[in-house]
Amino acid sequence: MQLQLHTITIEDLVPADHFLRKLDAALDLSFVYEMTAPLYSKKYGRPPIDPVMLVKYLLVGFLYGIPSERQIELRIQTDVALRWYLGLDLFDAVPDHSTISQLRRRKPKFRKVFRRLFEEVVRQCIEKGLVSGRLVATDSTHVRANASRASEVLVEMPEEPGAYYDRLDAYEEEALKQLPPKKGRRQGKRTQQLKRKNRRTKKRVSITDPEAGHMKRPGKPEGPHYLSHQTLDTDHGIILDVTVTSGDASDSTPYLGQIEHVHRDVIPIQAATADAAYDFPLAHEVLLENDITFYVRPQAHFDCTQVELKRDAFSYDPERDCFLCPSGKELRLNTLQRSSSSLHWVYLADKRECKACPLRERCILESNKRGVRTLKRNFFSLRLTATPPAGTPRSTVRRSSSGRSGARARLPRRSGATT
Repeated sequence: MQLQLHTITIEDLVPADHFLRKLDAALDLSFVYEMTAPLYSKKYGRPPIDPVMLVKYLLVGFLYGIPSERQIELRIQTDVALRWYLGLDLFDAVPDHSTISQLRRRKPKFRKVFRRLFEEVVRQCIEKGLVSGRLVATDSTHVRANASRASEVLVEMPEEPGAYYDRLDAYEEEALKQLPPKKGRRQGKRTQQLKRKNRRTKKRVSITDPEAGHMKRPGKPEGPHYLSHQTLDTDHGIILDVTVTSGDASDSTPYLGQIEHVHRDVIPIQAATADAAYDFPLAHEVLLENDITFYVRPQAHFDCTQVELKRDAFSYDPERDCFLCPSGKELRLNTLQRSSSSLHWVYLADKRECKACPLRERCILESNKRGVRTLKRNFFSLRLTATPPAGTPRSTVRRSSSGRSGARARLPRRSGATT
C-alpha cells in the first residue's frame, strides 16, 4: 500500500477568477468593525465570532439563494470557496446557524450594519457609473410572513392619521390664507384643529408575527405579509433604497420619504416613474418642488354619486373660481376640507336656487340634508395641472418640473446616448 502526502492550502483550491475573489476585492467590509465595536465587551466573555464573518455568512446566503441559516451552515461546511470567503480554513468549525438567530434577538442594533452594507454597495455602484439618477422607478413586492392565517385575531385599535397628515400642515396654512380673499372677506384667526380623532377600527393581527399585516388585494395571496418597497435606477437596475412596511399598508405610504431620501442623500433624481398606486396629488406637488419630473399612470376615477347629473355635467370656470351647473347657476367656494392625505376646496350652490331648479330631482338626492349640490376640487389641481380641454379627465394632464405636461415632457438624455 502506497500513501501520498499532499501539501495544499485552501488558497490553492479557489480559482483565481472565482466570483467570491472578485467580491472580496471590490467590497470593503472594514467598516463593520467600527460599527460593531460598542456591541462587544473588551474585558469580559469568550472571544467573539468575527463580526465580518457574520456579515459574510448572511451575504453568501443572499447571493446564492440559500433560504435558511441552517442550510447556509451546511453549504459552507462543504463548499471550499465559501470557507475561503469567510476566512475559515479547511478544518475550522463553521459558526452554528443559531448564532445568527440569536444575533437578531439579542443585538437588534446589528441591523444597522446591514443597512450600512447596502448603502456602501450603492455608493460603489455610483462611483462605477452604474447609477445616474436619470430615471428611477418605484414599486412594492409582497413577502409572506412566517405566520399562518390561523394565527390572526381581530383586534380593535385606535385609527391612526394618514401617512402624510403632518406634511399637509404647511399646505393647509397656505390654503387657509387664500380662502378669505377668494370668498371676499378678511382672514380670521385660525384655531388649532384636532388632527387625531379618537376613532377606533378593527384590524387583523397575527399573534405569531404582530409586525406583519393582513394583505388582501386582487390577484395577490391573502394573509399575513410584509411589503418591500424598492426604488431602483433604471439605467442598470441598481436598487437605491428599500423600505419595509406591513402588508396592509398602502404602496404610497413610504413613497415620498423614500424618494426624498434618495434625492437628498444618495443621488439627485431627474425623473421618477411609478404605477397608478402612486398617483396622488401630494406626490406630484412634492416632486415638483424638488424639480423631479413625475411619470405616473393616472388612477381611474369613478363618480359614485347616486344621481343622474354627475360631476361631468358641471363645468369649472377658473376666472371666477366657480362651477357652473347645467342650469347655468354658480356653485361658489365655501370652505376648505382636509382628509387624511389631501386638501379639497368645497363648492356649494345657492339653496334657494337649488330649491326652485327644475333639474333638482336629477341632481340632488332626497337624503341630502343640506338640500344643495356640493362639489369638491383638489387643492393641488391648479398647482399641478394645466387647464384641460372640456371632457378631458383631470388625472391625465400632469405638469412636469419644467412646466410642460408630464405626458409630453422628454426624459433627460443619458450622457453619451444618441438619438
